[in-house]
Amino acid sequence: QQIQFADDMQEFTKFPTKTGRRSLSRSISQSSTDSYSSAASYTDSSDDEVSPREKQQTNSKGSSNFCVKNIKQAEFGRREIEIAEQDMSALISLRKRAQGEKPLAGAKIVGCTHITAQTAVLIETLCALGAQCRWSACNIYSTQNEVAAALAEAGVAVFAWKGESEDDFWWCIDRCVNVDGWQANMILDDGGDLTHWVYKKYPSVFKKIRGIVEESVTGVHRLYQLSKAGKLCVPAMNVNDSVTKQKFDNLYCCRESILDGLKRTTDVMFGGKQVVVCGYGEVGKGCCAALKALGAIVYVTEIDPICALQACMDGFRVVKLSEVIRQVDVVITCTGNKNVVTREHLDRMKNSCIVCNMGHSNTEIDVTSLRMPELTWERVRSQVDHVIWPDGKRVVLLAEGRLLNLSCSTVPTFVLSITATTQALALIELYNAPEGRYKQDVYLLPKKMDEYVASLHLPSFDAHLTELTDDQAKYLGLNKNGPFKPNYY
Repeated sequence: QQIQFADDMQEFTKFPTKTGRRSLSRSISQSSTDSYSSAASYTDSSDDEVSPREKQQTNSKGSSNFCVKNIKQAEFGRREIEIAEQDMSALISLRKRAQGEKPLAGAKIVGCTHITAQTAVLIETLCALGAQCRWSACNIYSTQNEVAAALAEAGVAVFAWKGESEDDFWWCIDRCVNVDGWQANMILDDGGDLTHWVYKKYPSVFKKIRGIVEESVTGVHRLYQLSKAGKLCVPAMNVNDSVTKQKFDNLYCCRESILDGLKRTTDVMFGGKQVVVCGYGEVGKGCCAALKALGAIVYVTEIDPICALQACMDGFRVVKLSEVIRQVDVVITCTGNKNVVTREHLDRMKNSCIVCNMGHSNTEIDVTSLRMPELTWERVRSQVDHVIWPDGKRVVLLAEGRLLNLSCSTVPTFVLSITATTQALALIELYNAPEGRYKQDVYLLPKKMDEYVASLHLPSFDAHLTELTDDQAKYLGLNKNGPFKPNYY
């Protein structure tokens, strides 16, 4: 069913103007790299400091159609991918079922996602199904260098490394799109930066795209802006709001990975700590459940009365951030919005307050306001900065306000299998859809497809579904084989 977008949605804004490495724009349409960043500092000191862009590297087949940190790490990365495959049985099952008929034969997919062992399994599945792929990273800190090397060794044109600068980030995306003799006809995006780049810089390519698959709140919002402005000339699939993304990746993945990221970076003990979680969507629900289980005192901020009521019913106090900012020990954002934590909030925080973001984009915490002469930045660990005020107060900022779990830790493989399978099926659906099935708009994944993805993962738990009798199906007004949920679920 086609999604309707709100009348008061802002128009798709112009590509943000840059001055040096600071952005003059703070709109939600800006890139995931637009706050000031010292990217090189996130590279381990043992790494070669020469930029991958300046290196001449070739894989064992003599190809140099890639740009990664170190191609010699490919063997290590291959082992990481093979380990991930063990817990992504549904995606591997889809690969085996469909690789004979090659449903993506002729597809030229340009992708911009996190480049991890799990997404590598997705990329190689798309290749096995007949697609040609070129790939960049949607986050400058989440790339696993050894995995990128393994993909490059396998022949995937991948342009990504951990610790890219902002200029590197856009250069990598451009190298994926702007190539002689190869033109993308499908886009797989996470955050909307790739779609935004192609739309602004290569309009002729954008018009020939057969479909866009987007998996993040930020990216979907940007697609709605394009659609409302009448500038979305290709059909797009909103994977973010599919059941298999919202109810699993957003909820269960964040329930486990929030603690992983916080523990690895800070060694903090959560029993008795006061934590405020900004946003009680599926990500916020997962974060709150994990923190509550460890004995933390959890507050929630919300703009939506329905989500706020859910938080109340789950036992959390719903407050305004300004009401608790002086007393909390940890602040976590997961709204998909911008300027949720402002300089005023940061000024009022108590000493050693931990601040981090679980949303895709880096706009939720106003990090730019902390890059002022009166404040001192002290790097204490990889991905951990102490921002020190003139009176000696310090705030612990993680990953410079970027996505905590994928910047500072890893995420559960199994739940990513669910999202990756959904993405693969969405690409297959859009690529093979007869002309006219999808118009130039944003669509939800069909519920039948959601249910198929879920069913592929049930054997991992030895789960056995009950089947409706003909009489029961008639009573409920359902097809006994599904779909069982309405489109609005």
